[in-house]
Amino acid sequence: MKKISIAIALFISTQTMAQTPLAPTENFSIEGKTDQPKTISLTDLKGLAVVHIDSLVITNHLHQKKSVLKNITGVLLKDVLEKVIITQPNPKLLSEYYFVCIASDNYKAVFSWNELFNNELGKHVMIITGVDGKTGQAMDSRIALISPTDEATGRRYVKGLQKIIIERAL
Repeated sequence: MKKISIAIALFISTQTMAQTPLAPTENFSIEGKTDQPKTISLTDLKGLAVVHIDSLVITNHLHQKKSVLKNITGVLLKDVLEKVIITQPNPKLLSEYYFVCIASDNYKAVFSWNELFNNELGKHVMIITGVDGKTGQAMDSRIALISPTDEATGRRYVKGLQKIIIERAL
């Protein structure tokens, strides 16, 4: 009986510690501090300038290699966000804004307005539209976002991008 109890306890503990499965996303919303919330699909991204990366090593917070993405195509996040008007008439105060990028499993990555629009980083953060020859429906996470110049690239690799919330720091 004791062995059965231990087995049940171990099973329950492994199930409660398991990650939420990643649901592929077909589109993502942009909401928060904007007068014009939007829903963006992969089709909507086709009119934007395409960026390419030959290969990118995905590393964790310890800089350990986790995977490699090859033949990456996408569009810059700032090109998408430029089409959304932030509810702020004073451009000086845009420095107080940030973007919370949320995955379908609730993983979050944050970028400040200055990182994307007033820094070299903004020329690299991209929404992935293709990996290794796969695009759209053929990609596992459908829509993903990555900051390829980060030292630990996996920290802001948002697979299954579901939502971007525009917030203002208090």
